[in-house]
Amino acid sequence: MRPVQLTTAPAHPHEPIAPPTRVRHGVLAFSLSLIAVAYLDRICIATAAPVIKADLKLTDTEMGLVFSAFTLAYALFEVPSGWFADRFGARIALTRIVLWWSAMTAATGHALGFLSLFMIRLLFGVGEAGAFPATARVYARWLPAARRGGAFGLLIMAGALAGAATQPLVVALLRIMGWHHAFAIFGAVGVVWAAAWWWWFRDDPCDHPGVNGAELQLLALAGADPPAHPASVPWRLLVRSRPLVMVCAMYFSAIYGWYFYLTWLPTYLLRARGFNLTAVGWLAALPLLAIAGGVFLGGWLSDQFTHRWGSRVGRRLPGVVGLPLAALSVVGAIVTASPLLSALMLSAAAGLAALGIAPAWAVCLEIGGPHAGVVSGSMNMFGNLGGALSPIAVGICVDRLGSWDAPLFSIAAFYLIAAGCWLAVDPTQHISRRK
Repeated sequence: MRPVQLTTAPAHPHEPIAPPTRVRHGVLAFSLSLIAVAYLDRICIATAAPVIKADLKLTDTEMGLVFSAFTLAYALFEVPSGWFADRFGARIALTRIVLWWSAMTAATGHALGFLSLFMIRLLFGVGEAGAFPATARVYARWLPAARRGGAFGLLIMAGALAGAATQPLVVALLRIMGWHHAFAIFGAVGVVWAAAWWWWFRDDPCDHPGVNGAELQLLALAGADPPAHPASVPWRLLVRSRPLVMVCAMYFSAIYGWYFYLTWLPTYLLRARGFNLTAVGWLAALPLLAIAGGVFLGGWLSDQFTHRWGSRVGRRLPGVVGLPLAALSVVGAIVTASPLLSALMLSAAAGLAALGIAPAWAVCLEIGGPHAGVVSGSMNMFGNLGGALSPIAVGICVDRLGSWDAPLFSIAAFYLIAAGCWLAVDPTQHISRRK
């Protein structure tokens, strides 16, 4: 490990000062491509769901369970995977994660029925768990503190844009080769990413050959976390931390709605609103485009508001404003008779709700400190428990009640709950400082 040289002048008076290298920008680019690949592999099954459901003769309830198998396993393994990233570093953690989920993506194409498809998606969730907490660990070490809200906005935006591109891409591939082979192609993309990451990335900027002293000094002065790995996790303080409890409740409620767009929306547009498969491929991409814009704007605004008013106001404001407006948009999508207007209002709701997503990840870094992986993993665990509940609720309502309105009203209600939870989040209450 190279020592950090915190010098402000050259050794010789006439020697020019070398500008900081920009390896941190490469780290950010790698993380964006990681989440893009994750959402590519995660969302492709939603677009292919009508074809898979017909081919394997699944009911709506069974398809909902398949969707939720991934999300439930993903949620339950978030905290252990976040701890692993804190303890052993993001380099090995993300390599393991991406190789595992890529194998399960390819295996999805070999499912023979409900049970095999359910088990594959369950293992998929186990493998992908920890991708976001490990990335939070990367950001804590490699990015200035004042830029993390915007970075998380870019990160989730990349995933949403990849998900949006996935919708028409899967429709095109289904016409060429069928869903079995399409999943093998998607799985191969992750293997390439994992090999490149392992070769290039280093957990500590001091160990990266491309980083000069000026960049190390920039990171040290800008609040990047020190390279220490915590020996133990203060579990008692975690469960008693009100900011963490409230941000977990907020994320549960917000992601409950998010997963409707990732799972059932194509089927809703096809069956409840009468669009054909080609139109569904494009219209189902609109909420993800809106999410992309929402998370980027929310993260950027939270950084700006924090700079002006402090983190207590700055981190909370995007979610407090955006989530109630999202609830109103969902209600509008239910009551309108126009199929196109309904699709557009659901897209608007997705974007407005996303305003509070990136600030939540910045809050986890602020209250978690050296335990950022565990803290962000806890939040993401509860978020994905909400995400696991959503597809099951939709499937049961459609099967037993023949209604799409009930699950959509529940999304609006959870958005309002999320807004209330944001009001109780105080990012200034650092967990390690609690007595």
